[in-house]
Amino acid sequence: MENFPVINLENINGEERKAILDQIEDACQNWGFFELVNHGIPLELLDTVERLTKEHYRKCMEKRFKEAVSSKGLEDEVKDMDWESTFFLRHLPTSNISEITDLSQEYRDTMKEFAQKLEKLAEELLDLLCENLGLEKGYLKNAFYGSRGPNFGTKVANYPACPKPELVKGLRAHTDAGGIILLLQDDKVSGLQLLKNGQWVDVPPMRHSIVVNLGDQIEVITNGRYKSVEHRVIAQTNGTRMSVASFYNPASDALIHPAPVLLEQKAEDTEQVYPKFVFEDYMKLYATLKFQPKEPRFEAMKAVGSF
Repeated sequence: MENFPVINLENINGEERKAILDQIEDACQNWGFFELVNHGIPLELLDTVERLTKEHYRKCMEKRFKEAVSSKGLEDEVKDMDWESTFFLRHLPTSNISEITDLSQEYRDTMKEFAQKLEKLAEELLDLLCENLGLEKGYLKNAFYGSRGPNFGTKVANYPACPKPELVKGLRAHTDAGGIILLLQDDKVSGLQLLKNGQWVDVPPMRHSIVVNLGDQIEVITNGRYKSVEHRVIAQTNGTRMSVASFYNPASDALIHPAPVLLEQKAEDTEQVYPKFVFEDYMKLYATLKFQPKEPRFEAMKAVGSF
């Protein structure tokens, strides 16, 4: 199998720009995932996020998780539960970081700084996608903007060592509903896999990298040129895996639809046109169908669409 795409952004504004854009295009079309190095986020900040996230889990969440799963037992395969311990931070349009009671002030400040860096990187990546797609700069950001700007938040997860990983998933297979996702993952304990050509492929742990994947809304706006890809987390026996995944998503009231210029380009190639809908309506459907195939979700949005 071909190697998982690792893309070095160091010379994106230099003479290697075209080659890097080609790598991103190939990854978007054929993988739906790629891993970034030299992405511009300070490495010491990544180290601090990792240290504080692991400390917070040990101090505030590990005992709770063990108590919760001990009542479940693992005698038979578990299909309605994920072997993960999580909490959510919202950054945009308004922040909830001050409302999470058990975070240290250092952790709050670090996550605020990290979110600002990730927001900038997400918007830079969206513009690189625009350049590859032949869309004007800022098109994807504007498509996500709605009336209040994008939804941007972070799922902080730990996947503890599991005594019987064959009976439960760390996180069941799904595609992501939103826009573009940026992940800081554990560089020692693996577990994240994506589905490619019917085979589950490991997303390799790599120190100081940011893993990027595309959500369902990018698939709709590109009318299928780029695809969101099914992925999962495998429970492991060899230690706790950290995952800090940040989701740059459309505003709740953003109207999502294929970019007209891409429909014009593809008119001769395909008759398939993705639906037009308000993002919030898609999320309501996704909430009940997250762990099922995405295609019926798209068809359902066509059926209810009145635009």
